[in-house]
Amino acid sequence: VKFNSCGANKGIRYETNSLDFKVRADGTVYAVHQLQMPSKQMILVVTAWDPQTRDRWEAIARFLVGEKLQHSGHKHQNVPGEGPPPQSDTLLPWRQHHNANGLRRQKRDWVIPPINVPENSRGPFPQQLVRIRSDKDKEIHIRYSITGVGADQPPMEVFSIDPVSGRMYVTRPMDREERASYHLRAHAVDMNGNKVENPIDLYIYVIDMNDNRPEFINQVYNGSVDEGSKPGTYVMTVTANDADDSTTANGMVRYRIVTQTPQSPSQNMFTINSETGDIVTVAAGLDREKVQQYIVIVQATDMEGNLNYGLSNTATAIITVTDVNDNPPEFTTSTYSGEVPENRVEVVVANLTVMDRDQPHSPNWNAIYRIISGDPSGHFTVRTDPVTNEGMVTVVKAVDYEMNRAFMLTVMVSNQAPLASGIQMSFQSTAGVTISVMDVNEAPYFPTNHKLIRLEEGVPTGTVLTTFSAVDPDRFMQQAVRYSKLSDPANWLNINATNGQITTAAVLDRESDYIKNNVYEATFLAADNGIPPASGTGTLQIYLIDINDNAPELLPKEAQICEKPNLNVINITAADADIDPNVGPFVFELPSVPSAVRKNWTITRLNGDYAQLSLRIMYLEAGVYDVPIIVTDSGNPPLYNTSVIKVKVCPCDENGDCTTIGAVAAAGLGTGAIIAILICIIILLTMVLLFVVWMKRREKERHTKQLLIDPEDDVRDNILKYDEEGGGEEDQDYDLSQLQQPETMDHVLNKAPGVRRVDERPIGAEPQYPIRPVIPHPGDIGDFINEGLRAADNDPTAPPYDSLLVFDYEGSGSTAGSVSSLNSSSSGDQDYDYLNDWGPRFKKLADMYGGGEED
Repeated sequence: VKFNSCGANKGIRYETNSLDFKVRADGTVYAVHQLQMPSKQMILVVTAWDPQTRDRWEAIARFLVGEKLQHSGHKHQNVPGEGPPPQSDTLLPWRQHHNANGLRRQKRDWVIPPINVPENSRGPFPQQLVRIRSDKDKEIHIRYSITGVGADQPPMEVFSIDPVSGRMYVTRPMDREERASYHLRAHAVDMNGNKVENPIDLYIYVIDMNDNRPEFINQVYNGSVDEGSKPGTYVMTVTANDADDSTTANGMVRYRIVTQTPQSPSQNMFTINSETGDIVTVAAGLDREKVQQYIVIVQATDMEGNLNYGLSNTATAIITVTDVNDNPPEFTTSTYSGEVPENRVEVVVANLTVMDRDQPHSPNWNAIYRIISGDPSGHFTVRTDPVTNEGMVTVVKAVDYEMNRAFMLTVMVSNQAPLASGIQMSFQSTAGVTISVMDVNEAPYFPTNHKLIRLEEGVPTGTVLTTFSAVDPDRFMQQAVRYSKLSDPANWLNINATNGQITTAAVLDRESDYIKNNVYEATFLAADNGIPPASGTGTLQIYLIDINDNAPELLPKEAQICEKPNLNVINITAADADIDPNVGPFVFELPSVPSAVRKNWTITRLNGDYAQLSLRIMYLEAGVYDVPIIVTDSGNPPLYNTSVIKVKVCPCDENGDCTTIGAVAAAGLGTGAIIAILICIIILLTMVLLFVVWMKRREKERHTKQLLIDPEDDVRDNILKYDEEGGGEEDQDYDLSQLQQPETMDHVLNKAPGVRRVDERPIGAEPQYPIRPVIPHPGDIGDFINEGLRAADNDPTAPPYDSLLVFDYEGSGSTAGSVSSLNSSSSGDQDYDYLNDWGPRFKKLADMYGGGEED
C-alpha cells in the first residue's frame, strides 16, 4: 500500500502504530520481517505529520490476510474545525477464480474500511458517513439496515441508514471519552426479506479532540526533604490525568514548576520531571532553621506541554524541610554555681541551661548531660528536664562538710541523636559547675551500736559496767554531748550524763522476765548543744553469765498412791531456774527428822533428773500425808531445798487405781460420815417428791370445785325462745339498720341522736386499758367473776360479751313487743334483788338485771 499526502511539502514524515510495519518517505508501507498473522484481517493506523506546521494526518488501512487486495486508504486531516470525512460509495464487486473445470465467477465479501468520526462535531445532523451499495441493486430492489450498539442497541439511534439508498448517518455529536468506537453490521435483503448479501462489519472510530484539561489527583501534595540534602534528592511526585487519548498529543501531559515560595536561599531550589512529575532538589542550601517549608505551584499542560494549544491545570506542593541534628547543644554560660546542705539527697543543686536550634522535643534537640570530672565518688548526677531541656544537678549520695567543703564539676552536654555527618562538637558543649557544701549540726552517734558486754549476774549495786560514749561528727564545732537513758525496762542501770559511764542501779538477775536469751537490752540517748540540738541513740546489750543462785524445786507438788505397797510408785523430778552446769544431776533424799518419814517411805534414784517415791511398810492407812524431800543441784557451790509433796494414800482396785470411796476416804472422811451423807441425800429427795405430789393434788381439787350459785338461780338458764316476732303491718316501721354493725366510721358519726347500741365501738381515740383475762383463773369462781367485772368496767371499747345485752328499739305496734317485755312475761316479773344478799361482788349484776319498770 502506498500513501500519498496532500500538498507539495516533501518533508512529510510517516509512522505506524505497529512495530512490524514501517512507511517509507514516498508513503509505501512495508513489513519489517516475515509475519505470521493470527487473524483474517489487520487494521493499521498510519500517521503523517509536518515538522514545520506540526499538522498531523491519520489514515487507517484494513488488510485481509491471504488476499492480494489493494485499496486506497481513507485519509483524513485531523485539524480543529475540519468537517467529517469525504463521502464515498461502497460497491460489492465480483472477482474471477480459475479451477479445474474452467473459469467461474465467484462473489467476494464486502470490504468496508473503518469510518472515522470526530468527536464534538457541530453538525448539521444527521450527518452522512458512508453509502453502502450492492451490485445487485440494478436488478432487484434492495433494502439496507444496520444492527449493533448505537443502532438497535443502547445507546439507541446514534447511527441510522436510509433503507433504499444505503446512506448511513450519525445523528448527534460524539464523545470519545464516553465511547471511543462502535461495531455495527450492515445487512442487504430483497423486498421479501431474503438475504441478498452477507452481513458486513462496520467499524466506526471516534476521533479524539483536545476537549479535556489535565486533572491532578490531589489539589495539595505534601512532601518532605531533609535539610542539607544534596542536589538531585528526590522529594515527591505529583500526578495529573487527562481524559483525552493518551496516545495522541491531546492526552500527553507535561509538568512544570510555576512558582516557589519563599525564594530563599535560591528561587530555583526544586525542579520537576516534565513527564513523570517527580520533584527533586536542584540546589544546595536547605536549612530548616532558616526555612521550614516551601510552597511550590506545579502546572500540568496537555498537547505535550504546548502552552499555545494545550489545556492546563495547577496544584500545590507543600515541601517540609525535616530536621537533622546539624546543631550541637551549647551551654548559655561557661560556669554555674550552687550549694547543698550536707547529708541531704535528692536535692537539685543547680540548673544548667543550653541552647539548641534543632527541632524542639525531638531526638535532635533532647539534651543528655554527663559529669566528666570533679566527682570521683559519684555524689551528683545531672538529669534532663523534659520540658525545658535544662540539666538539673542532683545530689544522689550525701556529702559531708567535714570531708568536702566544695566540688568543681565539669559537665558535657550532647543530643539524644548523633550529630549529622560532617558536624563537629563545639567547645561550648562543656561547662564548669561549682558546688559549695553547707555545714549543718549533725547528730552524735555511737561508734559501736549495738554494744555487747558480758558479766556474771548478781553483781552488786554501783558496779561500773562500761563507758558507752558517742562521737560528734561536727569536728569544727565546739559542742558538748550529754547522755541520758531512753529505755531501761528493769531500771537496773545508770549513765553518767557527762562521760557516758554506765553503772548498776540494782542487782542484775539472769532469771528475770526482762531477760531474753540471757541478754538484757537498754537504749541510751546522746544529745549535743548545737542549734538546733541533735541527738542519736545507742543500744547496750548485757549478756548475763549464770551463777548458781536458785535452789531446785520438787515436782510434782501432789500425788496419790495405793495403801498397799508394790502396786505403784510416784515419779518425781526437780525444776531449777538456773542453767547448765548449775542444774542437774539432782540428788533426792528423805530427811531423818521426823523419823516416820523414812519409816513409812523410801526413795529410789532413777537417773540424774528423776527418782521414785514408794511405801516402805506393808500397809498405810488411807489419808493425805506430807512427805518432805531434800533436792540438791550440781552447782558450785551446790544448793539444796526441802520440798514437801502431798501424797494421797487410798484403797485401790485390782488395776491399781483408787476407788471412789477410797478417794473420799483419802480426803479425810470416815465410813460413818459417808453413810450419813448418803442418808441426808435420800431424805432430801423424798421431801421433794412429796411436795410435787401435794401440788398435783391441790391443782386437781381446784378444777373440781363446785360453783357457788344454785343451778336453779343461774341466770344463764333464763334464755327464752320466741316463735312469733311479727305483728303484721303494725310491726313494719322499725329501722333494721339499727341492728346492723356500722361498717364505716362515717355511718357512726352521721347517726342521728337517740337510742344507741351498747355494743358499738366508741368514737374517738381509744385509751389503753388492762387486757381482760381470756382463760378463767383456776381459783375461786368469785374471784373470776370479780376480775371479769373489773375488766368490763375499765374497757369501754369492748361490747359486753360476758354480760346480758341491752337491746335497742326494734319497732312499734308489734304484738311481740320488745325482748325485755317478753323476758318479763316469761319470767313472771322475776326480781333479781336476791343477788344483793350474795355480797358486794354481785351487786352490779342485780343492778343490771333489776330496775323494775324503768328497765
